[in-house]
Amino acid sequence: MTETKRILIAGGGIGGLALASGLAQKGIASLVLERSAKLGEIGAGIQLGPNAFHAFDYLGVGDTARSMAVYVDNLRLMDAMSGDQICQIPLDEGFRKRFKNPYAVVHRGDLHGVFLKACQDHPLVELRTSSEVVDYDQDGTTATAILADGSRVTGSALIGADGLWSKIRTKLAADGPPRVSGHTTYRSVIPTDQMPEELRWNAATLWAGPKCHIVHYPLSGWKVFNLVVTYHNDAPEPVAGLPVTHEEVRRGFEHIHPLPREIIERGKDWKLWVLCDRDPITNWVDGRVALLGDAAHPMMQYFAQGACMAMEDAVCLTAQLEALSGNVERALAAYQNRRLLRTARVQLQSRAIGDHIYHPDGAHAALRNAIMRAKSTEDWYDEIEWIYGGSGLSEAASIDPT
Repeated sequence: MTETKRILIAGGGIGGLALASGLAQKGIASLVLERSAKLGEIGAGIQLGPNAFHAFDYLGVGDTARSMAVYVDNLRLMDAMSGDQICQIPLDEGFRKRFKNPYAVVHRGDLHGVFLKACQDHPLVELRTSSEVVDYDQDGTTATAILADGSRVTGSALIGADGLWSKIRTKLAADGPPRVSGHTTYRSVIPTDQMPEELRWNAATLWAGPKCHIVHYPLSGWKVFNLVVTYHNDAPEPVAGLPVTHEEVRRGFEHIHPLPREIIERGKDWKLWVLCDRDPITNWVDGRVALLGDAAHPMMQYFAQGACMAMEDAVCLTAQLEALSGNVERALAAYQNRRLLRTARVQLQSRAIGDHIYHPDGAHAALRNAIMRAKSTEDWYDEIEWIYGGSGLSEAASIDPT
């Protein structure tokens, strides 16, 4: 395949590599341009709904992804003030039968590694590091990525999978900087034997409290527990990966029950992120240039769907490019139309979950508890059908290639 036929992908994170892997499965060559000197992922655990496993299979990594995931038994919601359980959603055979796949948790670096190896092993994928895309041009038949060093790389299309601070989005959408949420997240990973014994649950657990919450679950074959604690402290500026003291982390959780507070005491080497997202937009595409993942629809972490949505994007875009191989611009437009409303819903409901489930107080919290306790397992399955029952592939299946 000539260089002008390949797909250029700006960004070698999970979304970018997922797209490259998917394209390779369909015989489409790609060049991944990563700004860092080394391909890798920071962060710790992420949650994978059944829709992620639908995507894994389409993208050619299903068996590998399944082999390194930890399969939790429940999604468990706890009241951080009383220490009582509010509700739980079983993830057993009934769940798997309903949604055709399991629910799991995985280390972000392990998941990135699955896609990286798939790309490294495929002759249709080329990976280049130290290659930051800062701008682009197009001429109606090709798209050209302009790199930070001034060099230019040409292909049939350019996909911006370059994250929250996407340079491609800056030009394409011109919608300014991300929205700073004011929510500060602190992350730690601890050995399992240091987790309080009474809380070593095989569950993705959320403790919800006034303006704060705690999430924990096992990772890496139960060797460690992932801890993510969030405090709505009206932080004014974006921050990513800043080391912080234990005292700072404690500060936002002094008002909650001693049991969940004990989890914070076990954490170490805490790092801080101030969460950001963006409002949904309707323009992801400019001719032969399109956005994917966080570059297109960055979202709060509260639906645990950021990586899942990026992988769904990769599935959908791959399917469009295969079906409409003679018309790249139509393929990108079809991809945008298939993905816009689903991802906008996840973006907006992620914010709403923070307000109405994760962080309420007083009567607001009591109402949350009453409503959520009243739901049966089947009620919960019906409620989450729209997210876990969907996939990038099912959306792409109805495209009209004519």
